[in-house]
Amino acid sequence: MSHAQAESVIKNIIREIGQECASKGQAVSETLVAFIVKAVVLDSRNEFNVDRTLTKNDVQKLIKLCVDRLLDQKSPSLDTIKMQVYFDMNYTSRGEFLDEHHSVLESRMAPVCREITDSRARSRDELETLYRKIVSFVLLRSGLGSPTDISTVREATAALQSIFPQSELGTFLGLNKKDKERQLNELTMIVTGIRLFNKDSGKGGESIDNLPAILNEAIPAASKHYEAEMKLSLNLAQRYTALMEKLASEDSEKDQNVQTDLMKQALYNVRQHIVFLRIIMSEIITCAQQVESLQQQFGVRMEQLKSTVRTKTAVPTAQVYPHFIALSHLWSAFQDEMVLLTVFSNIAANLEPFLCLHSQLFPDSTIDQLLEGTEVKTDEQRIEETSGDRIDPSDYKKQDWFFPETTANFHHLPLQYRGICGYTLVEKDGLLFSGNPNTGILKYKEKYYSFSSKEAAQAFVENPEKYIAAVTEIAKQHAELIQLLELQHQFASVTPYTEVKEGDKVIVKPITKCDSSTQTDTHLLPSNIVKSYEWNEWELRRKAIKLANLRNKVTHSMQTNLSHLRRDNTSQVYLPKHMATQTKATGTSNVPQPKIYLAGLRGGMSKTTQMCHRMLYETRVTSQNCRSHVDFPSTLGYKTYHLAKNKWKSCQYG
Repeated sequence: MSHAQAESVIKNIIREIGQECASKGQAVSETLVAFIVKAVVLDSRNEFNVDRTLTKNDVQKLIKLCVDRLLDQKSPSLDTIKMQVYFDMNYTSRGEFLDEHHSVLESRMAPVCREITDSRARSRDELETLYRKIVSFVLLRSGLGSPTDISTVREATAALQSIFPQSELGTFLGLNKKDKERQLNELTMIVTGIRLFNKDSGKGGESIDNLPAILNEAIPAASKHYEAEMKLSLNLAQRYTALMEKLASEDSEKDQNVQTDLMKQALYNVRQHIVFLRIIMSEIITCAQQVESLQQQFGVRMEQLKSTVRTKTAVPTAQVYPHFIALSHLWSAFQDEMVLLTVFSNIAANLEPFLCLHSQLFPDSTIDQLLEGTEVKTDEQRIEETSGDRIDPSDYKKQDWFFPETTANFHHLPLQYRGICGYTLVEKDGLLFSGNPNTGILKYKEKYYSFSSKEAAQAFVENPEKYIAAVTEIAKQHAELIQLLELQHQFASVTPYTEVKEGDKVIVKPITKCDSSTQTDTHLLPSNIVKSYEWNEWELRRKAIKLANLRNKVTHSMQTNLSHLRRDNTSQVYLPKHMATQTKATGTSNVPQPKIYLAGLRGGMSKTTQMCHRMLYETRVTSQNCRSHVDFPSTLGYKTYHLAKNKWKSCQYG
């Protein structure tokens, strides 16, 4: 049968078992059914051979056994397996819890964010509606108040307007979708920081819960509650252990009223509950440490912001925005711790129903009656009794033994069977005794084993393979021990809740020497910096276009006989001096201006001058060309001149 066919057969078997249980009024998950199928097949008492193909009769037998086991209402073993399946399905690391929470929050906020980023508001009413949606987004995303509370909305709106007035909506609408989402997240963080600062200053924030104070009250209360639960479970486990030890040591026939197999299953059930409670307690302790650290950081950041703002009316955004964003991140961390505390509390509360059979099968009155005259020892008392017995490593030179005083990380070694003594588990018919690490830890095939006493260690080291195989066989008969004792590596198909992939698992090895030194080169690897690397997409496009254009270009060059001899010459000269001379005073000279006078024109004492009309005209013209003034007689004037001119012309042309 191929692997695909085998998977198909298994799925059909699981489906048929689930349907039959549902028809009888018992709803079961496929994970639980698959675990029960594996447990039934592994149990050698059921006579299933995993190396051969299941026949039709084998399938019917397997279905019947699984259905009977799933419908058994008084089986502590089934309750333990249900508890393991529930824890496996619901518990994970802190980081995965927070990642899942953040992804759920983002998915819930996606429609509101999409409505804002896809908006195409134009009118005034549309812009106001968009601004109100941004305020609602900020409130929902920050988790500080409800968008239906008027006072909260007003406070958030005032904070938002101080950093993002409504007039900037036009710029916001011009951004692409990713930039809009990034700006919305940034606005949310800044508004959150402003409101937290105002709350600390007593100027608002009435709707903001005081998460640090709530966590400081809730974490100690939860821790106290789970410590009380663990104490009850430990007390019950110690009573079961003492009773089973008493019954096993009696030579007389065991009390017929006590079903030792059911008590053993009940012991495994309560031990598994203790293991899960310890995991929850460690997570709550981590929450307490994280809250303490966050409170210190929050106080320091708030003081820095106050010192920056003081009484100033206006502060540069570059100085205060980083403080607001940091306050928002710290407050988100407080919210994450609140979510984690709620998740762990719910998981722990949901484990209690798997313990309900103890009071029905083994009432306290019955156990008290059976334990009459028997001392109930705690795990600490048993370890104290054997603290003086230690293995002498010189007696077992072929084996590696580790002790607290010789191993630095002694308490962090990954002990097999979750620290349970494997020898006692085999020799005392499934009793779970915690190992005493002070007796000595044995390293065998890269695994570490602890023992409840020196005698148990000596017997185990004589034949380790025998006891390892016996523990595996017990786990096959009691499938709940596979996870309780962390035997998942021997049963590959069983996935543990705390197991990590082999590639990611860090195996703790014992450190027996602490003095060490090392030295490395400054630059272990050569530098491989590509100078031509470009991260900008547009720069790559520009280069691609440039290369594409070069394919269509041709380069021409030419050289002549004279050009190859040319070269650049330079010369240096002295700059001319600025010269100046001074002369004597400037002299001028004037020449006499010739003047022509005509005398005797008016008569008088001398003889009257006789002039023809032509002479008179030429004299006038000559005096005009020379720009000299001729003093004509007043009796002649211009009229005489024009008369002479006309007569002259008539004589010339007549």
